[in-house]
Amino acid sequence: MQIVETLNEGLKRAYEIKITAKDIESRVDAEVQKMAPQVNMPGFRKGKVPANLVRKMHNDALMQDALSSTIQESIEKTMTDNKLRPAMQPNVNLDEGYEPGKDANVKLDLEILPDVPTPDVEGLKLERLQVEADKKTVDEALQKFAESQKQFETAAKSYKAQVGDQCLIDFEGKVDGVPFDGGKGEGMAIELGSGRLIPGFEDQLVGKKANDEVLVKVTFPDDYNVEDLKGKDATFDVVIGEVQKPKVAKADDEMAKSMGLEGIDQLTELLKGQIEQELNGLTRTHMKRKLLDQLAANHDFEVPPSMVEAEFSQIWQQLEQEAAQDEDAEAARKEMEDEKDEYRDIAVRRVRLGLLLSEIGQSNGVEVSQQEMGMLIQQAAQQYRPEDRDRFVQYIQQDQMAAAQLRAPMYEDKVVDFLFDKAEVTDRKVTREELEAAIEAEDEAETKPAAKKKAPAKKAAAKKPAAKKAPAKEEAEKAPAKKAASKKAPAKAAVDKAPAKKPAAKKPAAKKAPAKK
Repeated sequence: MQIVETLNEGLKRAYEIKITAKDIESRVDAEVQKMAPQVNMPGFRKGKVPANLVRKMHNDALMQDALSSTIQESIEKTMTDNKLRPAMQPNVNLDEGYEPGKDANVKLDLEILPDVPTPDVEGLKLERLQVEADKKTVDEALQKFAESQKQFETAAKSYKAQVGDQCLIDFEGKVDGVPFDGGKGEGMAIELGSGRLIPGFEDQLVGKKANDEVLVKVTFPDDYNVEDLKGKDATFDVVIGEVQKPKVAKADDEMAKSMGLEGIDQLTELLKGQIEQELNGLTRTHMKRKLLDQLAANHDFEVPPSMVEAEFSQIWQQLEQEAAQDEDAEAARKEMEDEKDEYRDIAVRRVRLGLLLSEIGQSNGVEVSQQEMGMLIQQAAQQYRPEDRDRFVQYIQQDQMAAAQLRAPMYEDKVVDFLFDKAEVTDRKVTREELEAAIEAEDEAETKPAAKKKAPAKKAAAKKPAAKKAPAKEEAEKAPAKKAASKKAPAKAAVDKAPAKKPAAKKPAAKKAPAKK
């Protein structure tokens, strides 16, 4: 085996590896000797089949396996001998002219990780902005929660439905007088004014009474999720079975006990705990951004272009999705293009911060335990169908890069916690509005395009960021995804369009604090 370096520029490396036919043949012979005792062939006792016949039977597979394993060993040897740490998966190419029985020429191209200067973690200074979950805040959350538990009671048969009331309806939809699939239902509960059905449907039920028969005329939106119904005029034969009026829910012991709690005091404590978790999350977000700012300001080194390109691709993909949902998609895409260089700078910053945090973690013994990794794998596996979960777990266990990508967010959080412990932290009491303003100001200071595109910090902070291969996931450099235009539908599917409740109005689990959103 001969290994020759052909490129050494910056972080780029290239090698030509020559694997002799003799090396490959030697490996095939060794495998034949290993297989022969296990081979069965008519006319021979087990284990007595001549080696030349074994080779003749399995020659193609043996040659392929020998070539693959020899190439893999040569790559590992190249990495070890040259102390290479690949930034991304190396490119390995076998010479197109290779034929069995001849020498194999392999080209290896890769980018390596830079020598990251060991960051000085001493002297870090951070301010922790703290917000108290005071009585007023908790009381407001309790009231909103009570309102979210709205119930309905049957109105008199002579009562005419109003916006905010609920109607129980039977219906059948038709296009050109012909019923269509999915257009029929019974006992459907519709809150008038909720906007859950296609435009105009709910409006035509206002003023109607129990037992009224209504012919509802609508037009399906052009972006409706059933291709055959897009833009079509339709009618619905509707029978109102019952009109129900909203019943004001009171935040009292009765409401709490209906949820399996001991009383209103326990519900109040659960909501307070949820608010505190949310506020602590905002505090951590602000501290983390300030910490990353200090690291970014004090370190400047070359980063692998392939890692930057991978990170930039993720940023750009999300921006394209957001632009497609914009009212003026063409203008949004033009703005993206005008600021493309700045978004690439964001990718560079993220990669550099990721390498810095990794170096800090390795230098200080920060690690994700096997138990924690197992938990991460099981959590991620839940996103797949039950029949696919074992295959996903096996994939993560066999693919080091996939495992590293899954591990990265937790590892980053552990390194950040380590730095928080090392830093000199001063506390300052602020209001929630002041904390959110500080986060938003930090967002705007990061980059020009981010300041233009991002939503207010209040909404961004409540949204759990997606896990990333590169750290710095809580930075506000990337605009949060805009809400997709709602595709309203009639019938049963329409109920699924209910807007998400605010965190404070989330129903707490009995006997324990609600999970942080």
